[in-house]
Amino acid sequence: MKSISTDELNQKVDAGDELHIIDVRERDEVAAGMIPGAQHIPLGELPERTGELDSSKEYYVVCQAGGRSAKASEYLESNGFHSVNVDGGMSSWRGVTVYG
Repeated sequence: MKSISTDELNQKVDAGDELHIIDVRERDEVAAGMIPGAQHIPLGELPERTGELDSSKEYYVVCQAGGRSAKASEYLESNGFHSVNVDGGMSSWRGVTVYG
């Protein structure tokens, strides 16, 4: 499974790269702040919502610490999607956040 640090991801965000970020945390966690432009799909809803995703794109998957996003990345990979796990998750994120 591919992975990226939060600092590396933040550099991509700051550079204005076209990114596809999926936040798999629960609603109450996302309400405390998420990466700008991230799509919120709670881990438990991922199997029924993969139709919203494009298999030609690469998805950066984030959660609070990295465990759930690793599970989500494995699931996506096994279903034909390109994914990158964000190591450390939002607990390590030092970039800008937006509140939902």
